[in-house]
Amino acid sequence: MPRPNILFILADDMGYGDFQAFNGGLSQTPALDELLAEGICLTQHYSGSAVCAPARAALLTGRYPHRTGAIDTLEGRGLDRLALREVTLADLLKRAGYVAGLIGKWHLGALDPRYHPNARGFDEFVGFRGGWQDYYRWRLDRNGRFEPADGRYLTDVLTDEAIGFLRRHAREPFFLHLTYNAPHFPLQAPDEDVRPFAETGRFSKGVSTLYGMLRCMDRGVARILEELSRLGIAEDTLVLFTSDNGPQFGGEGEMRLDRFNCGFNGAKGLVYEGGIRVPLIARWPAGLPRGQCRHDIVHFTDWLPTLLAAVGETPPPELALDGVNVLPVLRGEPGEVRIRRFWQWNRYTPLVTSNAAMRDGDWKLVRPRIRETMVVAAEDLEMDRALKYEPERFHDIRRAPEPERIIPPPPPPQLFNIREDPLEQRDLAAAEPARTAAMLQALETWFAEVEAERRAIAD
Repeated sequence: MPRPNILFILADDMGYGDFQAFNGGLSQTPALDELLAEGICLTQHYSGSAVCAPARAALLTGRYPHRTGAIDTLEGRGLDRLALREVTLADLLKRAGYVAGLIGKWHLGALDPRYHPNARGFDEFVGFRGGWQDYYRWRLDRNGRFEPADGRYLTDVLTDEAIGFLRRHAREPFFLHLTYNAPHFPLQAPDEDVRPFAETGRFSKGVSTLYGMLRCMDRGVARILEELSRLGIAEDTLVLFTSDNGPQFGGEGEMRLDRFNCGFNGAKGLVYEGGIRVPLIARWPAGLPRGQCRHDIVHFTDWLPTLLAAVGETPPPELALDGVNVLPVLRGEPGEVRIRRFWQWNRYTPLVTSNAAMRDGDWKLVRPRIRETMVVAAEDLEMDRALKYEPERFHDIRRAPEPERIIPPPPPPQLFNIREDPLEQRDLAAAEPARTAAMLQALETWFAEVEAERRAIAD
């Protein structure tokens, strides 16, 4: 079997409930629904984090985000930076003879050329280095040179660039990481894509716009899949589609984004299922079965060793990976699955007492968020916004001390049986005190380990 090309498409803030196949026709995603029918669907697939930058770090390194230094989304602070000592999936595939391209969102270092995608294994980069871009007033980095907006909608631009990459590299092994901005803020979409939802009267303006953003992205996915077929490489291309974290909820009035997400508890930013459980489709006609579901626990950190296995490579022995090769699982064969997984995220310095979780088989322990740990200083928010529209104003990250916070005592941990209660409605901590205590100890032990590695980066 020839080595496959790899096309890994990553949406931004898209949940299970945003797929037409899962929401009964609320949205319009026919291309993704067709991909779902043709590939493998993972029903217990987890992001590496409840927010984007740490999740992307886990995906590209096979390691928990804390180990990599990418602990938050604040690019002006440099808290999104992927430590320079980290080895990326692009680095490893490049060594294996693949040409590697990144099109779209990076968010693993917005300032300092050492953190540029071209310095992290990607031969080609067209996109933006921060957490978001305006869909019409975009400013794209093409291998270090900036290009201003030309009137096109950003999602269409990224699709066009992906098709160009495929045409240039169709006759050599490639890894294309296409990281769409949709449906992340700002809520902007062509009128013709918003209209089908707005006219129903069923949705807020915000949800209608977001579904329009997804409709446009889905159309782009269809064009890319058609191009693979036209080039004669669809059979030998492993296509993966997922989201970096769960859907963004909240907002005010007509711009409120709360919507159907299969009943999962929570949303982006939280370690409940709604924030970290994300859809994953894998299609590889020459190497995987068609139209099947897998119910094993799979995590973002698993994709680096899995994709290396798919191309006949193994990770370097010196890499301390948290993920495992789940290619046998995708094929329906016996394979290794790690049933213990961990998550934690808050603003600034991580705290294990806030917004942390672990999964141990059917059981999941949650330490609920402490609101005071989620507050961002106004000057940090303003710098991150200014970086999108006036990046030339900044040459270094903001190095002022973190804002002072008074952190109250944490709420008690919660315990759920995910097999019996996937929507996390029944807290069993009081009924299972021994299990709760043991899992809490395991979570704290894990946190101490990964935090020690993170602090070593700063030292």
